[in-house]
Amino acid sequence: MLSACRQSVIVNFKRMIHQGSCVSGIIKDPHIEDFKVQNEPVLGYLPGSNERKELEKALKEVSSKTEDVPIIIGGQEYRTKDVRYQVMPHDHQKKIAQFYYATPDLVKKAIEVATETQKKWDSVPLEEKIKIWMKAADMMANKYRWKLNATTMLGQAKTIVQAEIDAAAELIDFIRLNAFFAKELTKYQPISEDPKITKNSMRYRGLEGFVAAVSPFNFTAIGGNLAYTPALMGSTTLWKPSDTALLSNYVIYQVMTEAGVPPGVVNFVPADGPVFGDNITASPHLAGINFTGSVPTFNRLWTQVGKNINSYKNFPRLIGECGGKNFHLVHSSADVTSVVNGTIRSAFEFCGQKCSACSRMYVPQSLWPKIKSGLLETRDKLKVSDVMEFDSFMSAVIDAKAFDRISGYIDHAKKSSNLEIIGGGQYDNSKGYFIQPTIVETKDPKDKIMTEEIFGPLLTIYAYPDNKVDEIISLVNTSTPYALTGAIFAQDQKWLHETTEKLKHAAGNFYINDKSTGSVVGQQPFGGARMSGTNDKAGGPHYVLRWASPQSIKETFVPLTEWKYPYMG
Repeated sequence: MLSACRQSVIVNFKRMIHQGSCVSGIIKDPHIEDFKVQNEPVLGYLPGSNERKELEKALKEVSSKTEDVPIIIGGQEYRTKDVRYQVMPHDHQKKIAQFYYATPDLVKKAIEVATETQKKWDSVPLEEKIKIWMKAADMMANKYRWKLNATTMLGQAKTIVQAEIDAAAELIDFIRLNAFFAKELTKYQPISEDPKITKNSMRYRGLEGFVAAVSPFNFTAIGGNLAYTPALMGSTTLWKPSDTALLSNYVIYQVMTEAGVPPGVVNFVPADGPVFGDNITASPHLAGINFTGSVPTFNRLWTQVGKNINSYKNFPRLIGECGGKNFHLVHSSADVTSVVNGTIRSAFEFCGQKCSACSRMYVPQSLWPKIKSGLLETRDKLKVSDVMEFDSFMSAVIDAKAFDRISGYIDHAKKSSNLEIIGGGQYDNSKGYFIQPTIVETKDPKDKIMTEEIFGPLLTIYAYPDNKVDEIISLVNTSTPYALTGAIFAQDQKWLHETTEKLKHAAGNFYINDKSTGSVVGQQPFGGARMSGTNDKAGGPHYVLRWASPQSIKETFVPLTEWKYPYMG
């Protein structure tokens, strides 16, 4: 039996559909047409502040229980025998969520539900969808802010500021600004030379079938963006959240449902990766894959789509962001203090588990003694502990697999004659998956520690001869397969300009005298090329268009009375 809340959602779904959709696709509601947006402020959480008190209450509530999280398909809850748990990375004996892996049959059921729902959801006017998104953003900014932050802190081991930037500000920005960008799309209408004779218009449809959204652990906001931006444009999704971001992602699902997203538009389907991937790529109704994760996984999905290409109703849209091996390149004219502080933040905030985190740095030998001293002095001040200790700079890495991978690179540094650990190097997983922020100096700029993605609190530095800077620029551009983010530091304006051009394809997000992390929705649309992904720029105005199917309409008001052309006379 459906709850009153779900019954209300279904009634609202029918009401929205009955309002119909204007052929032109133009927004008619003046409140929607004229609304403006700005980035959500990041709260400070100072001692004694109201937001800190609210967050402390939410942390206490979330940590006091293990929440049961079902599979949700078409608004209906399902539970299987394959029970899993999400634990606190900084205290892995504590479980915060119990969830279930979907069986192949449940994945297929979700595909059927999403495909059928898409036909109805696509009939809901865009302005009605925008109203839902704006309501959801307000709920995230107020009523649910503390729970979004608390579940992200406890489930993904983010400190207060990292959770606030992600699960509050960035998530809200994605919801609000994508709605704004969708509204702005409708302002373009094709040329109508004489509207009394012919009117040309453009409208945006959802993608026929379903979209598979596969989201990562490291940003709660990415989960919301991957699952709900296609839905905003009239598509429906199967959302496979990361096992290690399960609870915070479930809160997003709950908020969007409460705001008015109908059953079946987004289906919450935790599953084993290959089971999910095999079933979505086998369906003829696959309309797209919205992915953030590893290169091997995205390659596997792309390969499966290629093998099945003749069976699809449409060519699936493949959008992926796959990480990087991000760089800081320092010139001899750089400001040392800015380099040190920017690199510490970029390399070690959230344990370096950001797609954009600085993992390799190139420093001129003339500045290396000062930069080295500054890095080590600052590194020694970083507290690594439980997220509930609010003075922690960073906490634990996400899980045992990550711990083993990162510590393996540290062990490699300990054994190699070309590498020297100059700061950190300790790790301990007895209570939580803790790895100390580690700084390595290398004699070989092509060692695997400088070319392979590590995704952890490990920074490697190569000190180069000042007169070899041009060779280093070439090395930065060619020594890894990635091209996500990068930063250059200098006061020499001529060098900055020339190097920006030389590194044009080395990074999708490029920073001058700033760290390689910290992109803001609407300010620095995010994404990279090469093996870093398809560079579709989440957080920018073009991203929403990737999830819509435009239709061009010509309407003629004057009868055609002749079949012949004048020259034929």
